Amino acid sequence: MSGAGAPTVHADGHGLRVAVIAARWHEEIMGGLLDGALTALSHCKVEDPVVVRVPGTFELPVAASRMARSGCEAVVALGVVIRGGTPHFDYVCSAATSGLTQVSVETGVPVGFGVLTCDDEEQAYARSGLPGSQEDKGYEAASAAVSTAVVLRDVLKGWA
Repeated sequence: MSGAGAPTVHADGHGLRVAVIAARWHEEIMGGLLDGALTALSHCKVEDPVVVRVPGTFELPVAASRMARSGCEAVVALGVVIRGGTPHFDYVCSAATSGLTQVSVETGVPVGFGVLTCDDEEQAYARSGLPGSQEDKGYEAASAAVSTAVVLRDVLKGWA
């Protein structure tokens, strides 16, 4: 588990428009990630985040792109991909990672990466934010997206 060294992020996201896009595969683990993301947004004073559910992790980039282009100032992408016996894992992880990166770079909208890419369900549960887990990647992804949006807003304020 690599939780060591994670920054403490506290940002005031009051007034930010934020979307949380969550896959449906592995519903219990996704529930933990989604709860963690919504808790982080509440702690960051983000009001009324939009929650969008998509079938799987592969669909996250297209939904993130639409939300980023529709006026959201931060997007949080949540998904779970668990390694199986075929290369499917590699393709989905690669597509989601590169697609979400592309959305962020092309739109200038921060995308919090809350996609768990795990060898087994035990690793996913350990990162899910559910009771007994060691990390809360949903919380971390939402905090990172809001913090980045606030930093960019504040830095660019004087340039307009």
